[in-house]
Amino acid sequence: MNIEEFRNYCMQKYGTTEEFPFGESTLVFKVLGKMFALVDVDLFQSINLKCDPEKAIELRENYESVKPGYHMNKKHWNTIEMDGSIPDKEIQFWIDHSYELVVSKLPQKLREEVDQNK
Repeated sequence: MNIEEFRNYCMQKYGTTEEFPFGESTLVFKVLGKMFALVDVDLFQSINLKCDPEKAIELRENYESVKPGYHMNKKHWNTIEMDGSIPDKEIQFWIDHSYELVVSKLPQKLREEVDQNK
């Protein structure tokens, strides 16, 4: 997966916007204003995704290229090294999980809006 494939996959999700709140190289993807993915657009060496805390530990134990979230809450975020060791389908599944996790914490009205537009 390259940076454009990653970006396109994130952007095709309902309510997703992109911005650079942490400087010109850190691209943040948000669903209705809440972050679900971050990436350094200059290097694309890793991505940060939100993750259920129990699942985060499991992924870190099972994948060498999954680490606690760099500059993030390490309980709720993973950093995934984009070194080709994890299949694109698996990364897409983790992006979906991050997106859904964030959506599940939105106010009910916004959750319903997302559900209606899937």
